[in-house]
Amino acid sequence: MDSIKTGVGKSNNADAQKAGQEACQQAIDQIGAKPNLIMVFSSVALNQEQMLQGINDVAQGAMIIGCSDSGEIITQGSVRGHVVAMAIASDQIKFTVGLGKNVHLDSHRAGQEAAEEVIKKAPEKISLFISLLEGLTGNGAAIVRGFKAALGEHFPIIGGSAGDDFAFKKTFVYYQNQVLNDTVIGIGLSGNFSWGVGVKHGWEPIGLPMRVTKSEGAIIKELDNKPALSIYQDYFGKRAEELIKEPIAKMAYTYPLGMTVKDSSELLIVDVVIANEKGEITCAAEVLEGSEVRLMLGDPEKAIQAAKEAAENALSQLNGVAPKAIFVFDCMARHKLLGGQINEEIQAIQNVLGKEIPLIGFYTYGEQAPLGSNINLNTCNSVFHNETVCLLVLG
Repeated sequence: MDSIKTGVGKSNNADAQKAGQEACQQAIDQIGAKPNLIMVFSSVALNQEQMLQGINDVAQGAMIIGCSDSGEIITQGSVRGHVVAMAIASDQIKFTVGLGKNVHLDSHRAGQEAAEEVIKKAPEKISLFISLLEGLTGNGAAIVRGFKAALGEHFPIIGGSAGDDFAFKKTFVYYQNQVLNDTVIGIGLSGNFSWGVGVKHGWEPIGLPMRVTKSEGAIIKELDNKPALSIYQDYFGKRAEELIKEPIAKMAYTYPLGMTVKDSSELLIVDVVIANEKGEITCAAEVLEGSEVRLMLGDPEKAIQAAKEAAENALSQLNGVAPKAIFVFDCMARHKLLGGQINEEIQAIQNVLGKEIPLIGFYTYGEQAPLGSNINLNTCNSVFHNETVCLLVLG
């Protein structure tokens, strides 16, 4: 058997169970072998339990994992309102799954539990960890630190946080026949295979650096000892009331904050979600006191260029081995920024990695990946990202 066989299917059948069956069957038909793993991403427009039942109906006993999303990505490009599935058959790769529950109570603990379960169950030492996170109830950065507490500080982690079609109400992860909420899934990969990651955003700094003088978790209270909201007031000349009334997130897709991170040439993007009367801004990830942030500007052409460079980085890490599967964890803010150019980003990736290589992915509420695509086991630093395209290529 070819060491890795992959196929991708999709469906938007109004009957959610049939949609699951169709997407999964198409994927399996392409590999012509019994699958080891089925990876599933689905719109919440489809009844989640029925869709997953449909996947299970035809999965031939394969391990099933996945999550809800805010748009699906497949070899043919970007779609909405679908369920998409990738079937993987391999005699070289072993997949081991771990779960972490009650993310809202203790995000760090949930991440650590998922990783510890993978380590305990894996038949041999794992070399890569894929994460699918609860998208709304927890602290993504703390979950990643929990993974690292079990896996080691420099372990390569890549994945995305579940979405719900931009509703921001409830997101789901899938494991076998269970639709779960408030849960994190980790998948450890062990065996003899090649892989590469690419991580880039393409946003550029436009404002001067400001010091976070007061923060608490994801809430920035003060920048340079002034109310944090002033970073937007000063730039846009808008009064605080306007920025509070009109959800600041709509503007922050294009103008997020960039945070300086040790050992990274690219600033780490932090999404701004809401502002309040005190001039505090709440972000999609925690921002540490003492760190330096800048206002950033997103531009569609630079975002597409960033995706191309991420693909080049991933390909270079394969060391000449042919890609067999591409996973794309792409922030939903990029979906908003690119609009009608959405498929140009996917094409830029495929122009580098190959148009025929089976590709699956989704638009996320946050990404997990090594800073600067660095997978060196002595210096790799996996963190929680926003507004970033993260690629994993298996060979």
